[in-house]
Amino acid sequence: MLHQICSCVAVALMPLFTLSSQHVTYKFTRHYNEKVVEFEARRDIDANTIVMLGDSHTELGKDWSARLGVPNVVNYGIIGDNTEGVIHRLCQITPHHPKAIFLLIGANNVTKHVTAEQVFEGCKAIIDSIRSQTPTTKLYVQSLFPINERFRRWKPLVGQTDKIPQINALLAAYCRDKGVVYIDMFSRLKMGRTNILRKDLTADGLHLSPLGYGVWERELRKYVATEVAER
Repeated sequence: MLHQICSCVAVALMPLFTLSSQHVTYKFTRHYNEKVVEFEARRDIDANTIVMLGDSHTELGKDWSARLGVPNVVNYGIIGDNTEGVIHRLCQITPHHPKAIFLLIGANNVTKHVTAEQVFEGCKAIIDSIRSQTPTTKLYVQSLFPINERFRRWKPLVGQTDKIPQINALLAAYCRDKGVVYIDMFSRLKMGRTNILRKDLTADGLHLSPLGYGVWERELRKYVATEVAER
């Protein structure tokens, strides 16, 4: 999937110091383009920072320091972003070697035209890039969230409910093999033995309700507490 070449994408053997001089040249949605400009101006990442990296789930969480009850947590989520968009903007994050990155991405790649393996490969490319570009950063990979098609709100996701756990299985196995922490939010957000997002945890079948964010926050606090304790 990730066949495009951009100055923001660094190969594993590229010296890390060269990354800091790069800028995001990849153009995507208007919102994406505006956010990467904002991120470049912020300069809010250092060795004590925890970065929340992802799509609308992350961006709509807004103030993650307040949500998680710890300082130095920054929100690098972009509504509508996908694996291609994230890998092209890693140059805004990895050169600063943050303490930890919590990655959640892939939902916007899920359509009937893309296989579970293809979505996984996009996520894998991001994982590999982060690990090679900033090996001192603790990486946490979160599962894709379940969806609820009964809301009939998101046409690209029609018929994709059961594809998401397939992607998550590939992610979990890869993280286990590479020694990366995998956080299973899927099972905490789904309805019983189904693969469906609980109705009370979503606003529209895709995005989380305040109650859904509460479930997510409680799980993340366990991992963030470890990072704070190690400072």
